[in-house]
Amino acid sequence: MTSTTDQLLIACDTALRTLFAQPHASQACPTVAEQATALSPADKALSASLMRVNHVGEVCAQALYTAQALATPNPALRAHYQSACQEETDHLAWTAQRLQELGARPSLLNPLWYAGAFGLGLVAGRMGEAVSLGFVVETETQVGAHLDSHLQQLPAQDHASRAIVAQMRDDELGHARQASLAGAAQLPGLVGGLMRAAAKVMTTVAHRV
Repeated sequence: MTSTTDQLLIACDTALRTLFAQPHASQACPTVAEQATALSPADKALSASLMRVNHVGEVCAQALYTAQALATPNPALRAHYQSACQEETDHLAWTAQRLQELGARPSLLNPLWYAGAFGLGLVAGRMGEAVSLGFVVETETQVGAHLDSHLQQLPAQDHASRAIVAQMRDDELGHARQASLAGAAQLPGLVGGLMRAAAKVMTTVAHRV
């Protein structure tokens, strides 16, 4: 059992690591064997913009899961969220590494994105276990669809980025299935619509800034 103080310290540590430290993956970055990536300047710029958006998504995932772990009084559910957060660290590290390879930077607004996602996670976590898990299902389902759209947009020859995005999509949909099996409630359609609208703002801005 961890005290409230311990949980707050863990949440602060996660925020600082996410925003200011170099993330380290526990699994190797996905690759496509024997397929080298060669990009024109235009394709490289497009890939960088898309991977910056994906990196922002992983920053938000860290915030969401950390906040939901902090908000729930259920130790088992807290452990579930903390485990999911650790798994998302792989995605954070992969996207950060790919941005470096493309000669691009993360979003300058990452602290803002983190704060907003953390606030949403706290609200969801305080609304009960079923709603909190339902929030995970809705979020991860939308993220999966978003990553599918990026697979359509990424240059065909950018094998490195495409391998990362494909693995991330599969992992996110896996998180949605796990939350559903754990007893997630179905959220009202209005909530899903508001989440999509907020995600649209974030992805549009992060594509450039």
